[in-house]
Amino acid sequence: MLIYACISSHGFGHGSRSVAVLQQLALLRPQWRLVLSTGLPPSFLKLALGQGGFEQRCCRWDVGVVQADALEVDPQATLRQLEALDASLPAQIEAEVAWLRRQELPVLVLADVPPAAALIAAQLGAPLVWLASFGWDAIYGSMGPELARRGQAARELYSQGDLLLRCPLNLPMDWGLPVQPIGLTNSQPRPLDPAVLDQLALPAERDRCVLISFGGLGLSLDPELLARWPEHVFIGTDPGLAKAANGRLLPEGLRPLDLMPHAGRLITKAGYSSFCEAFSQGVGIHLVERQGFAEAPVLARALQDHGCHRLLSRRQLDQGDWQLDQPLLAARLGPLPAGGAEAAAAALAALRGS
Repeated sequence: MLIYACISSHGFGHGSRSVAVLQQLALLRPQWRLVLSTGLPPSFLKLALGQGGFEQRCCRWDVGVVQADALEVDPQATLRQLEALDASLPAQIEAEVAWLRRQELPVLVLADVPPAAALIAAQLGAPLVWLASFGWDAIYGSMGPELARRGQAARELYSQGDLLLRCPLNLPMDWGLPVQPIGLTNSQPRPLDPAVLDQLALPAERDRCVLISFGGLGLSLDPELLARWPEHVFIGTDPGLAKAANGRLLPEGLRPLDLMPHAGRLITKAGYSSFCEAFSQGVGIHLVERQGFAEAPVLARALQDHGCHRLLSRRQLDQGDWQLDQPLLAARLGPLPAGGAEAAAAALAALRGS
């Protein structure tokens, strides 16, 4: 069996979620061949996967939303990139379908969540499973008439498939498919080398260790802002953080997830995988507002319902008013169920049998 996972190139969150599911599937079906078809950087996939027998086909299947930075979107640039993708997609589909046929294995297409995956599955006559907390139909619908038309076209492709593995923290996905709800989909932290912990010199009190993470694009902050919080240590991927006495650069080869058992709080934007990881590790989220992306208010409400949190404006972020001296606000409803990656893997294994 060959699992052909079409993963969005929009951001690292889709890759993190799909990898968590595929890692569990590899445990259930070690004899299956797992192929990641995505434009995400190989360096990110290697870090996310760790050890494992995975292959990558470097294909860009969707655009998602072009972002000016980690917090701002650019609808016009999104349209231009969609038009460019229109020109290259037919040849890419033809090439990948031909490659898959040459493998002479039964294929299952797993999609998170490029609409074009439906075209591949249709040509192969292969089962198609969506792994999603939203589709681009829900995102484009609020971004103007031209993108709304693109969203409708995406919705028509999403209606093709055998199963929707519906992740939590979701937008509406009324695609007319069988639905299996699943819990949080996240990988697990990897143990840190004691030498790395010595190098980072983290405070013994977990609540004084703060992660700063704004996804693949990142966000540069003035390192002088860290001086407002001398009792805290901050860790992130922005090299500028290391200019502050209490700033640390995330060591190479580590994910923010790996530091979460040692951190009490996370300053971040609204992002599905970041939320799943923080919820799973009991990390409080200081959420910075994000404009123009339909998922952001949904995630903000879900955070207030299911996670310990504080809410920050962009102005507060830029001024260093991070509320780290304030207690975290409790979830209104309580935690979400865990085990989503395991449940998704079991569903895929059951769909194709042993």
